[in-house]
Amino acid sequence: MTPCCGGAARVAPPRPYRRSPGWFIRGVLLGGLALFPDFGFAAELKTWTGGPPPALDRMGLDGRRYRLADLRGNVVLINFWATWCVPCRDEMPSIQRLKDRLAGRPFVALAVNLDEPEGRIRKFLAQASLDLTVLLDPGREAARAWNARILPASFIIGPEGAIRYSVIGEIDWNDEQVASRVSGLLPPNQ
Repeated sequence: MTPCCGGAARVAPPRPYRRSPGWFIRGVLLGGLALFPDFGFAAELKTWTGGPPPALDRMGLDGRRYRLADLRGNVVLINFWATWCVPCRDEMPSIQRLKDRLAGRPFVALAVNLDEPEGRIRKFLAQASLDLTVLLDPGREAARAWNARILPASFIIGPEGAIRYSVIGEIDWNDEQVASRVSGLLPPNQ
């Protein structure tokens, strides 16, 4: 804005609206998903065929620093989520149930929140009665490194430090098949 005519501000005219490439196809796909909610991504635990996991080094909501490298020897569930993501919110209680089910075993669940204010995250956790380790991802750097473009996105890391499974979309982590695949990575009880 530049001053003009006795101190009034002149506002530049708005730029013409430009659509990004592929806007029509994305609109049709997203519109179809909204009309037919069962026609979405079929979330299933898939065996990982990609490379090694990227580094994960984030501050937790509890003020502690969490590094994936420090968790070697544990089975680690890394879940990328946000409070505005309805499937993420719906999935979180099942992550809590899996965590409770595997209590006392070398299992860690890390919920990586994408760039939201701490107050909003704390409010959601309190309302949902969740006791999960939440990592903060300001600027979505970790999400980019892990290629988590669709939420929720989750990865299961084996005790040796390799990604063993991944899932894009909501899944019931307490489902018998899913829970047994995760617990199958744990060393036997002694």
